[in-house]
Amino acid sequence: MEKTQLIRDWRGRDYLVGDTPQELINRPRSWMFWLPWAAMAAIGPMQYGYAAAVPALLEAHGWSAIATLTPLAVWIVCQAAVALPAALLLRRGALGIRVALWAGGLLSGTALLTVALARDLPTIIAGYALLGGVGAGLVYGACTEAVARWYPERPAARVGFTTGAFAYGTAPLAVAIGLDGRGLQPLFVAAAVVAWAAVGAAAVFVRLPPRNWWPSHLDPRIWALDRLALRREPRAVRQFSLGQALRTGSLPTLVSILVCAGAVSIFDVVALATSGVLVPSATTPGIAEAIFGGAAPPATTPEVAGAIFGGAAPPATTPEVAGAIFGGAAPWAAVALLLVLNGAGRACAMLAAEVAGRGRTLSAVLALLTLGQLLLAWGAVTGSEAMLLVATVPAGFGGGAFYPLIASLVREYFGEEHTAPINGVVYSAKAVAGLVGVGLAGLALTVSDHAAVLFLAAALVLAAAVLSVTLRQPGHPVTLPR
Repeated sequence: MEKTQLIRDWRGRDYLVGDTPQELINRPRSWMFWLPWAAMAAIGPMQYGYAAAVPALLEAHGWSAIATLTPLAVWIVCQAAVALPAALLLRRGALGIRVALWAGGLLSGTALLTVALARDLPTIIAGYALLGGVGAGLVYGACTEAVARWYPERPAARVGFTTGAFAYGTAPLAVAIGLDGRGLQPLFVAAAVVAWAAVGAAAVFVRLPPRNWWPSHLDPRIWALDRLALRREPRAVRQFSLGQALRTGSLPTLVSILVCAGAVSIFDVVALATSGVLVPSATTPGIAEAIFGGAAPPATTPEVAGAIFGGAAPPATTPEVAGAIFGGAAPWAAVALLLVLNGAGRACAMLAAEVAGRGRTLSAVLALLTLGQLLLAWGAVTGSEAMLLVATVPAGFGGGAFYPLIASLVREYFGEEHTAPINGVVYSAKAVAGLVGVGLAGLALTVSDHAAVLFLAAALVLAAAVLSVTLRQPGHPVTLPR
């Protein structure tokens, strides 16, 4: 094979074959996977870490539940609004990946430092929510674009694994916060330093390959005819524009699914972090009475009840309350497990989709998430600590797996030519999902009927599961049986 050839396969896709990663960047391409992975793990505490820290933030600042959750909602909106445009600018060459990572890393670390040091809500909204959302969007867009470009033969699975770091990279912080909520300040300072270091390292070394680059050890024409490759990268019936995609009905359905499932995924982290409020212990009537009567702390921090309900909260130690709620397994353990499964679910779902197909896998994942919500709600009704822990497994796995499946369905349904604007519409639904999820969390923390809110979350994701069954690849003729 001659040096640097442009090859076209039977589907009309172009491949630039010849240059190896060693020749292009003087190192193996695995660097272009693990460095973005580490950067994504480092910025994860801005979303899931903040959500897990809600009880500690309530105690530290004495704000209402709605005020404490507002910065998270604003952050999600900003992150979702920036991530896809950043990836599109990188793809077109209008934005350098070094600039995106340096700027994103600087803003992300500053956002985490703001959570640690700021004492008033406007400062946290400006420094964490607005600047941090922009920074996270830049890092997210740069990392996903780099991994997809360097692994064109397995983009969905590789990107799914990378974005999974966004969740399970937060697990150590969630554990540390749960062990001692009073250590919130040094923990977020440490997270800021880690973010600066990890994203800074990515900015130094990560580069994008030439457009249409393809690894030279794979013959693209043979690969394109492989049955497994065809399952991994199924071809759309034709290339749809954004307007045509909107008229198919499949795109609005995908957006609706992401809004419903995404809202519940975000809500679950806050629900488990504040599980002393949501699921009173069946074995400790005193704490259950205190939760609903406003006379004692609902979670691992002594004054959360006062922050939420305005009632007095007598001191209680972390082990006593955690043991009462989970029978020895503290709420932070459930949050950490949820985050680990959330991240692992993204990669595992893409591997399953290569066998069962993306549509069927999406329906199965949403059914799993629905089961998790129903178990959480049942745990709230019965006060069962064991049920709450069991619910963490399907809720965690399902809560992360649907994201990469929806993104890959966009390419399968509507083609590659207009993927960026169509994917932008779908991903922007995360902003709406964030607002709904934070609204659910705020509602759960301010009403007495917590089980009703959990059942409402279950109904939302059940609606998403039902919608997923109706999905069909657009462009095929519809025939009616006689």
